[in-house]
Formats: sequence, structure tokens, C-alpha cells
Amino acid sequence: MSLRSVLGTAAGAALLLLAGAPAATASADSYETVTVDPTGSIAPDGTVTLSGTYRCLGNSGPAYVSSSVSQGDPAVRHGIGGTQAVCDGMEHSWKNSGKPSHPVTPGAARVEATVMELSADSGLPLPRFHAVQQQDITLSAS
Repeated sequence: MSLRSVLGTAAGAALLLLAGAPAATASADSYETVTVDPTGSIAPDGTVTLSGTYRCLGNSGPAYVSSSVSQGDPAVRHGIGGTQAVCDGMEHSWKNSGKPSHPVTPGAARVEATVMELSADSGLPLPRFHAVQQQDITLSAS
């Protein structure tokens, strides 16, 4: 087989691969998302449970989905657990539970969910944010 035919075959294979690949102009950020389900729950002991989905790509360190809830004063947020994330480009579910430092009540609430990794690329573990979502939800007594 001549060099010319080998190069022609390789170029043809590359074109076929590129035809099936996503557009090169799409950024990685468009594939990194986090959602929050429209309802959360409050258990009788005050434990809040929040959930949603996430998708992230290319982590070099441990990644997590964290969440917080606020009612009334938007500047006061209460952390509600964290879930380890798998950044493989696929959509996954997350579910976090925790007791806020101050009780929350059934009704309207604002939730923030964040997909973040601890990247040690610089030698120190530093946060790298993949996706953030803030959403109004309804908390229901469970």
C-alpha cells in the first residue's frame, strides 16, 4: 500500500469521525449543568432534603454537588449536605439532606446548587466550579 493511499484512508477516517462529533464551537460549559427539583421536603425532625440533576466534565480532583436553602433574608443560606459527583459528561441525579442551623418552614424557599471540584493542579486544592443554579422551590412537610 502506498503512502498516498494510507494518508487518504487516514484523512477519510478523520472526516467521518468529525462528522459524528459535536460542533467544535460548543464549549464544555454548555455540557456542565445542575438543576434543582421544584419541591423539597422537611422531615418532622427538621431535616431538609433537596434533589435535582447534574452533568459535568473533566475533573482532576474530587467533585461534589453542594446545596443550600434560604427563606426570608436571601443573604442567609443554610448548607444542606453534599453528594460526591461523577464528572463523566452523563446526567446524574443528586440528593442532599441536612439540618439547617436555623429551622426552615414549609412554603417558598430559594435553593442554590453547585457542582464543584477540589482541583490540585496548582499544588494546593482549590475550588473549580463546574455549574451553579439558583431556583425558587416549595418545601413540603414530609
